[in-house]
Amino acid sequence: MTHPRQLTLTRWVSMTLLASGIGIAGMVQAQENLRFAHVYETSEPFHKWAEWAAEQIEERTEGRYTMQVHPASSLGKEEDINEGLQLGTVDVIYTGNQFAGRSYGPMGIAGAAYMFRDFDHWQAYADSDLFQEIAEGYQDATGNVPIALNYYGERHVTSNEPINTPADMENLRIRVPNAPLYMMFPRAAGANPTPIAFDEVYLALQQGVVDAQENPLPTIRAKAFHEVQDTINLTGHITDSLITIVGGPRWNQLSEEDREIFREVFQEAARNNTEEIVQAEQELVAWFEEQGTTVNEVDRALFREVVEPHHLGDAATWDEDNYERLQAIGQ
Repeated sequence: MTHPRQLTLTRWVSMTLLASGIGIAGMVQAQENLRFAHVYETSEPFHKWAEWAAEQIEERTEGRYTMQVHPASSLGKEEDINEGLQLGTVDVIYTGNQFAGRSYGPMGIAGAAYMFRDFDHWQAYADSDLFQEIAEGYQDATGNVPIALNYYGERHVTSNEPINTPADMENLRIRVPNAPLYMMFPRAAGANPTPIAFDEVYLALQQGVVDAQENPLPTIRAKAFHEVQDTINLTGHITDSLITIVGGPRWNQLSEEDREIFREVFQEAARNNTEEIVQAEQELVAWFEEQGTTVNEVDRALFREVVEPHHLGDAATWDEDNYERLQAIGQ
């Protein structure tokens, strides 16, 4: 027979453990773990500043949110992580304007070839009312929230033979990301754009599946494309950027206070990304030449001339008003 005092003690221990369990469960429920997905290498600034953002969000929300960063296509290709925002399987991504433009056409304007005159024109757009209006339109269309533009760099063509004029690109098999706007430049120059997933490009170049690819200098280094291509042609055909986007399912769960924290953190990270990429672009020409890679200066006006007629052509996913407003920025 159990002694009453033992029974009381047993009940007390059981109640204490139950209360502790409830407390632990409450703590776990209060702390939300977010997933930040991107397709870039861990050696690139984008990953470094994504991890910094994760630390800052945990600190500034006093542990209400933690965030794990998944780099190098580990949660899927760029199309996949864009879909993941809608599904709620990822919470934050970096994505190109061209990919965002598949869901809301005007967003793609910042990813078109020779759309910007130079970096200063791009920066003025990133800070403009026009970008804010387009971002709001994207949010209305998708529910997802663009927070900031991160400078990605000027995209250049790498090849095994120098490219000096559009005629040199005739029938060139050039890898491009799998979004229609990336095809505007090569098609205008007479090349054959070939979409290949980012993590498969090195092998495709090495095996001769394609003759060329195009990316900014920091990405060419990070992905070691210079190991399998002899020449970097400084076409600068796209002044490219990545958008930091928070998925609608997650955004809708955030308090106004936490939304402001997310904005501040991701915008600060974007400024830091931009500064690092600008610095890298200034240093990398000499670095590539030291590696034995030919860096070929080209007359960009020749390439711009064949592309500009397409800015309001069949490939355009924006209207003439937005186009004219963008061209007027900084003038």
